[in-house]
Amino acid sequence: MTTAPAFDPWQSSFIADPYPAYAGLRAQGPVTYFEPTGQWLVPHYDDVRALLRDRRLGRTYLHRFTHEEFGRTAPPAAHEPFHTLNGNGLLDLEAPDHTRIRRLISLAFTPRTVDRLAPTVARLAEDLVARFVADGGGDLVAAVAEPLPVAVIAEMLGIPEADRPLLRPWSSAICGMFELNPTEETARRAVEASVEFSTYLRGLIARRRGDLGDDLISALIAAHDAEDRLTEQEMVSTCVLLLNAGHEATVNTTANGWLTLFRHPAELARLRADMAAATAFAAGESLPSAADPLAPAVEELLRFDTPLQMFERWVLDDIEVGGTVIPRGSEVALLFGSAHRDPARFDRPDVLDLGRTDNPHLAFGAGIHYCLGAPLARLELAASFGALLRRAPGLRLVAEPEWRPGYVIRGLRELLVEV
Repeated sequence: MTTAPAFDPWQSSFIADPYPAYAGLRAQGPVTYFEPTGQWLVPHYDDVRALLRDRRLGRTYLHRFTHEEFGRTAPPAAHEPFHTLNGNGLLDLEAPDHTRIRRLISLAFTPRTVDRLAPTVARLAEDLVARFVADGGGDLVAAVAEPLPVAVIAEMLGIPEADRPLLRPWSSAICGMFELNPTEETARRAVEASVEFSTYLRGLIARRRGDLGDDLISALIAAHDAEDRLTEQEMVSTCVLLLNAGHEATVNTTANGWLTLFRHPAELARLRADMAAATAFAAGESLPSAADPLAPAVEELLRFDTPLQMFERWVLDDIEVGGTVIPRGSEVALLFGSAHRDPARFDRPDVLDLGRTDNPHLAFGAGIHYCLGAPLARLELAASFGALLRRAPGLRLVAEPEWRPGYVIRGLRELLVEV
C-alpha cells in the first residue's frame, strides 16, 4: 500500500500538489495536530463548513481576552503598524465590531455598485487580453491575471491611474504575513508596506472629504447608520482589505485555473465548444440552450484548485471535533483545499467537471466572514476567462510553471503561454 505524502507546507513538491497529502489527512481522522505550527488541521468538508459558522471560534481573540489570558505572546512592538492595519479590517474582527463595520461597508459596497462596474470590468479584461494576443502571448500572470483585479479595485476606490503601480507590491508584502511562521524579514517588509499604504490612503481620504465623488472611498466616508460612522483607521483597513482579498484570490484562480485547463485538455475543449455554442445562440442561431457555460466552469475551477488553501481561526471556548476536544487557546487550520476534494461531499472530487452543478465549495468562506467581494470576483473571473477563450482559442502552455513558495495563498510565479 502506498503511503500518503506528509503535510509539509514548506516543501515545494507539496505546494505543487497538496492533494495526496490531504487524502492522507482525511484518512487519519477528523483532526490532526501539526506540531511545527501548533495548529489543529481540519481536513473534512462537513467539519470545515460547520467550524466556519461556529461562534466559539474567531479570527481574533482580543475582543474577549488579552494575549496573556489566552496563553499567547503579544507580537513585537515593531510589528504594530501591520497589526493595527490588519486588526481593524473586516476579516480579522469579531462581533460587535465586525457587525457594525460590515453593516456600514455594505451601505457603500452594494450589489448595485458591482453591477455598475460590469461594463468597466469587461472593458478592462478585453483590453488586457487584446494586447496579450497582439503580443503573441507571454506571462499570463503578469499580463492579465494580476493587472485586471488591481485595476478594478483601483477604479472602484478612485485611486488615480498614476498611483496604481504602487498597489500590488504593497499588497504582496502585507500578504506575506498570512503565511505559516513568517520570517522576521517578511514581517519587516509587511510593516514597511503597511506604513506606506496607510499614509497614502489617509492622504487620499483627506482629499476626498473635501470633494466627494462616486467612488467607493467617497461612499465609505458618507456611509452612516444613525450616528454611527467608520473611523479613518477602519476606512484605511477596509480599503487595504478590499485590495488584498479582492485581487489575490482572483489572480490565483485565473492562473491556477488556466494551468488546470491545460492539464485537462478534454475539459478545455468542452468549454471552448460550449462557449462557441452559447455565442452562436446569442447571435440568433437556433441552439438548444443559451446557458452561460462560464458560470459553472468558474465555480468548478474555484473548487478544484482553490486559491486559499487554509483559513485559520482561534478557539475561544472548548470545542469537540470528531470526538477530539480542542481546548480554548488553540488554533485550528481549516483546510479548504482538502474539503473541496472530500468524497463524502463531492462526487468524484478529483475529477475536473466544468459542468458540475452540485458544487457548494467554500472558496469564499462561510458564516459572518463570507467574502463581501464574491460577486465582484466572479464578475472578474468570468470576464477574463471569457475574453481569453474568445480571443485566444488556441492558447497553449509553453513551459511548466513554478509555484510561489507560499502555501496559504497558493499561486504561480508565472504562466508562459502562446496564442
